[in-house]
Order: sequence, then C-alpha cells, then structure tokens
Amino acid sequence: MTAPAPTARAWLDGVNPVTKVAMVLVLAVPLLVSLDAVSAGAAIALELLCVPLTGVAAATVLKRLVPVLVFAPVAGLSMLLYARPGGTVYGTFLFATVSDDSIALSLAVMLRVVALALPLILLFARTDPTELADALAQVAKLPSRFVLGVLAGARTVGLFVDDWRTMALARRARGLGDRGAIRRFFGMAFVLLVFAVRRGTALATAMEARGFGADVERTWARPSTVSTRDAVALAGAAVLVAVALGAAVATGAFRIVGT
Repeated sequence: MTAPAPTARAWLDGVNPVTKVAMVLVLAVPLLVSLDAVSAGAAIALELLCVPLTGVAAATVLKRLVPVLVFAPVAGLSMLLYARPGGTVYGTFLFATVSDDSIALSLAVMLRVVALALPLILLFARTDPTELADALAQVAKLPSRFVLGVLAGARTVGLFVDDWRTMALARRARGLGDRGAIRRFFGMAFVLLVFAVRRGTALATAMEARGFGADVERTWARPSTVSTRDAVALAGAAVLVAVALGAAVATGAFRIVGT
C-alpha cells in the first residue's frame, strides 16, 4: 500500500489557534451591534472570498452550513411575525404582524446567523484539537485543567459523530430507518445523550485517576507561538468587519440593535 498524499497546508493553517479565536470575536461582536441585512450580507460575501486561504473545500463548507441554513429561517420567523410594525402592513393575525420593517429585520437576522457561523466553520474546520489546547495553555495562559477538559471534549465530538452513524446503520439494517424521520431523530438524540453522559463520566474519572486534575504546573511537548502572520490575519479580520459595517453605514441601512 502507498501512503496517502500529505494534505497541502493553507495560509491560515499557519495561524495560531488562539489568534483564530480572536478573529472569530473580531468578526462576530461588531455584527451583534448592527441589525441590518447589508452588513451581514457583505460580511458573508467577504468571508466566502477568503475560503481559498482556509484550505477548506467548498463542498465541505456547504455541507457544514446546512444545519445553519435550516436554523436561520427559524430564527427569522419570530422577527417576521413579532417585530415592531413599520411601513406597509401586509397582514395581521392575533399578536403577529407582517410589515416592511419586520420583513427587513427577519432577513437581517437570517443573514446574521449565517455571518456568525461561517467564520467558525472556515477557521476551525482544519484546526487540530491538540494544537488548540497547546495554544490555549501557552499563548492564552489558561489553566491546564480547563485546557485538558477542552481537549477531551473536542476529541469526544468525533466519537459522537461515529456513534450517530453507527446507530443509523443499525436501525436501517433492522428495517427501522425508512419511516418516522422526526421520531427517529429524537429517539437517536436521546440515546446519544445517554452515551454522552456515560462516556463523559468514565472519561472524567479516568483523567482524575491519571492526575490530570492536579493543580500543578505542567509542561507541554509542542511549543505554540505567534508570528507576524497572526497579526496580519487579525488585522485582516478587523478590515473585513470594518468594510461590512462601512457598507451598511454608506447605504443608510446601519441599524443598532434595539432601535
């Protein structure tokens, strides 16, 4: 057998994971201030232009966006029905009113959900949990007990995905996987919750038994440092969100949350 070809490193692969966390905050917090479709739409467009820098395949981005795209209309529906009416009113029913303002706010909320989720997908799709733990401990100077807990949790997520796939295949093999999609989903979700509690309890006990919970200063096998690339990436995130907000201000769409 031949060894698999090594994966080409993208530009953002050389950015420290802590810098990526800071980039997510830089991209997210300003978008939480404004509730308009222009800034969120501009942010999404600019973030999609940066996909080649992340090394994440377009198909992977789309696949991981599917749950977000399903949830976004649910988030926008409440704004569509119950936002403060303004402009032309198109219909009312009990406490629900659909108007120009509610439609605009609903669209803004849906786009903002996508704009907030997209950086997480692009920045952490290729981030190794061990590298993240090293960075949190050495760069962010977080307590080692917290860092090891984060690492254990991140590693466990992959097991949950495998458990879900195994349960789906087992149900299909028994002839139970073709009907009742909603009932099947909640049943499998409950079983997965039981697995999570059991696995988490066993993992916590094992980590305590091996001394991971001790309050001692720890050393780390792999050094984690920041470089000029991290500063460039963080500055790029700031420029991106500034351009998005600037577009909203220039078009007159900028709207502070609560107004």
